[in-house]
Amino acid sequence: MSKVLLALTSVALLGLSGCADLYINKPAAKPEAKAAEPAKPTISAEAQTALNAAQADYKAAKDKNAAWTTADGALAAAQKAAETGDSATVLKQAKLASEQSKLSLGQMNYPVLKVGD
Repeated sequence: MSKVLLALTSVALLGLSGCADLYINKPAAKPEAKAAEPAKPTISAEAQTALNAAQADYKAAKDKNAAWTTADGALAAAQKAAETGDSATVLKQAKLASEQSKLSLGQMNYPVLKVGD
């Protein structure tokens, strides 16, 4: 039984070693010419300012472990809208993200609720 196992192992290793150098001496593929990338859509300066403010407000809340999921979702939606060039949605979602981030920081000033004694 051990001779059969040794023979099978040897055949497997020999087969794998044959595959290992299959691509060693193969010349690298030539890079194909890329088609010109379409211009990225841009957003208005007002929308970019609102997005930057929302990102800063969210970062401040996140740094204090106070960020709400609603702020996270709104910021993600604003960033996605910015990639597509939708300034109106960026403004709306960035404003919501900024608001929610500021409220989450304000919540930290509330007194701790004690239950019981």
